[in-house]
Amino acid sequence: MRALSDPSRWSDLGPRAASAVVMIAIGTAAVIAGGVWFQMVTVFVTAVMIWELWTMIEPQGPTRGMLLAALVASVLSGQLALQEGWGLVLFLLAAGGGAATLRRERLTFFGFALAVQVAGWGLVTFRHEFGFFWLLWLIGVVVITDVAGYFAGRLIGGPKFWPRVSPKKTWSGTVAGWIGAAAVGLTFDAFAMTGLWIVPLSMALSLASQMGDIAESALKRRVGVKDSSALIPGHGGLFDRFDALLGASLFMLLVTVILGVPGVPD
Repeated sequence: MRALSDPSRWSDLGPRAASAVVMIAIGTAAVIAGGVWFQMVTVFVTAVMIWELWTMIEPQGPTRGMLLAALVASVLSGQLALQEGWGLVLFLLAAGGGAATLRRERLTFFGFALAVQVAGWGLVTFRHEFGFFWLLWLIGVVVITDVAGYFAGRLIGGPKFWPRVSPKKTWSGTVAGWIGAAAVGLTFDAFAMTGLWIVPLSMALSLASQMGDIAESALKRRVGVKDSSALIPGHGGLFDRFDALLGASLFMLLVTVILGVPGVPD
């Protein structure tokens, strides 16, 4: 009962909840609209995350507004060009250009910036190719993994999952995320009749989202910052909020390209 009676464990719940409501409203509207609307939201979020990556590594750099504008233009051009099959080269503009001008952590910036852009493109492609409900499943798994992990970690606590990288993440929260993801898979199967293969896939997707969170935690420890930025009350920056979604998107890109997904139309 200590977890329930210790107010410090829940001090960030109010700001997190309020910010989450706003982000969910915007995200849901974009996902439902699809097409260029979802793509533009993804472009903006992707560009801001690369901007946050830059400022984490080198706070004293180019004027932030100019940098963000340049990143939006780069990501947008890459997203649009990928519809013609060659936009990946343009994704190298932000990743390679930033790496070339930074004074430290150049390979770190290049790897994360490229991964962010590819993950953003993966979400846009998933929405376009497979439709609203499959993207809703992907996002649902990520959200439930995060929510279940948050509450289980604070209510149950216990051994840390990877204390050297992410001191707050516990095994109880991690496993609760897998269980929540399995429930999302079962719910999705009940409505879409996908088959029970969706359950282990949901759990694997949950793990991938957690690895996205772990990767960003490792990045922040490496560059010595607590949050990617202070844009979102209770959440830090967009990178802090969407790191799990990036991991999930990259995982689903790998699955669909190499293995295919049963029941998802080509």
